[in-house]
Amino acid sequence: MSASQTLRAEAAKRILIKDGPYGTGIQGERLSAEAYCAGLDLMKDQKGNNDLLNITQSQIVRAICERFADSGAEILATNTFNANRISQADYAAEHLVGDINRKSALIMREVADRYTAKDGRPRWVAGALGPTNKTLSLSPDVNDPAYREVDFDTVKHVYREQIDALVEGGVDFILVETVFDTLNAKAAIMATLEAEQALGRELPLMVSMTLTDLSGRNLSGHTVEAFWATVRHAKPVTIGLNCSFGASQIRPHLVALNTLADTLIMAYPNAGLPNDLGEYDEAASETAAQVSEWFDAGLVNIVGGCCGTTPAHIAAIAQAAQGRAPRQVPTAARQTLLAGLEPMVIAA
Repeated sequence: MSASQTLRAEAAKRILIKDGPYGTGIQGERLSAEAYCAGLDLMKDQKGNNDLLNITQSQIVRAICERFADSGAEILATNTFNANRISQADYAAEHLVGDINRKSALIMREVADRYTAKDGRPRWVAGALGPTNKTLSLSPDVNDPAYREVDFDTVKHVYREQIDALVEGGVDFILVETVFDTLNAKAAIMATLEAEQALGRELPLMVSMTLTDLSGRNLSGHTVEAFWATVRHAKPVTIGLNCSFGASQIRPHLVALNTLADTLIMAYPNAGLPNDLGEYDEAASETAAQVSEWFDAGLVNIVGGCCGTTPAHIAAIAQAAQGRAPRQVPTAARQTLLAGLEPMVIAA
C-alpha cells in the first residue's frame, strides 16, 4: 500500500500521534553561534537558524526526533520550517536550502525505519513547509496596498525547490503547516502537485492552518470553513489546525471543521498561551487533559504538539489517546462549496 493508504488504514483503527516542535528542543540545547555554524563559512550570524542544524549538528536533530519517537510519535515531521530560500535569505544561507532539506528528511527517514523495524508499527515522515516570512495576500506597506514583496510564481518556485529536496531525502508526505496566508498555501499546494506530476507517483499533502485570533480566521482573513473550501481541491490526506493557541481555544474551530472535511483531521496545539516572557508553562498533563476533550467529542484523527510542547507532552497525549475512538470521516456532501473570506454553499 502507499503511504496515504497505510495512514488512512491505521487512522481508521485508532488516533495517531504526531511529534512536537524542534524549535523548543533546540532552544533547550542553548547552542552558541559557533555551534550553529560549525565551521561553515557564512557571512551572517547563524544563531537561531534551527534548520541549519540538520547539516551542522545532525546528532542533535536526530536525538530530538528519537525522543519524540520514544514518546509515541508515529508521524515525524522534518526540521525544515524555515528551510526555504526566502527565509534562509535572512541568514545568507540560501545556497544551502537543498542540503538542509535533504539531510533532515534522511535523518527522520532513518529514525522512522529503525523504530518500525524494532516493533513493526508503521511510522511516516512528513516534509514540513513553513509559511515563509512573506505574505502574498497583504501589503507590508500601509501607504501602498497593492505592493507585494514577492509574487506567486516566486513563492511557488521556492517551495518546489524545498519539496524536491525533501522527496530526495525520502519523505512520505508534504506538510504545509502554520498557514497564516491562504495564498501562500496555494503556492505550496501547486508546487506539490507539480512535483507529484514530475515524479509520476503520489505525493500526498497534509495542510494545517493557524489562527491569528479567537474569531477563527488566519491573517489573510479566511475562516476555517473557507480555508477548507479553498484547499479541498488538492484532496489533502489531512486538514487541520496547528500553533495558534492551546487545545481549549482551538476546540471550537475543530468542531466547525469536523462535519465539513471529508478527510482526516490533524491538530497540534501549543502548550497553552505564552507567559509575559514568551515561554510556555502548560504542563504535559494539562495539555493531554484538554486534548482528551477532543477525543470525547470525536473531533480528531491525528494529534501532536506545537510551540512549547516537549516529548513529555507528546507522551501524555499518546497515553490519553490509547483506546480512544478516532473521528469518523464523513462522506462528502453533494454540494458546491466556494469561498471568499467565508464559505458559500450551493446545494445540489
